[in-house]
Amino acid sequence: VYGDGLKQLRLEDERIAAPSLLCAEVSHAMTKYVRGGYLTAVEALDCGRDAISLVDDMRDDEDLWAEALTESVRLEHSSYDLFYLVLARREGATLFTVDRKLQDLCARNGVNCIWLEREF
Repeated sequence: VYGDGLKQLRLEDERIAAPSLLCAEVSHAMTKYVRGGYLTAVEALDCGRDAISLVDDMRDDEDLWAEALTESVRLEHSSYDLFYLVLARREGATLFTVDRKLQDLCARNGVNCIWLEREF
C-alpha cells in the first residue's frame, strides 16, 4: 500500500536498511490480511516479497537487540519499534513509518523520521 509512496520519497542514490526483524513483521502482517479476508495467500506472498525487496541492507538483529532492549525499558515503548529507532539513530538515517507512536518517539528522541499519514 505504501511502497509506491515511499519509493517517491527515496532519493536516487539512497539505500534502505532495516533490521532483519522486518521479515517476521511482514510475515505477521500478511498473515493477518489473509485471515481477515483482505488478501489471498498468493497475494500475501507477493505483497510480502514486494515489501522486503524495498530493503537494500538487512541488518542482523543480533547486533541491535541489547540496545533495543535497553532503550525499550528506558523509553517504556515496544522493543519491536526500538529495533528500527536504534538502527536509524546508529546510521544517522531517516526512519520512514506510518506508526504514529513511533513517529512521536523519534521526534522526542532526536531521530529523523518522515511523518507519513495512513492515506499516503
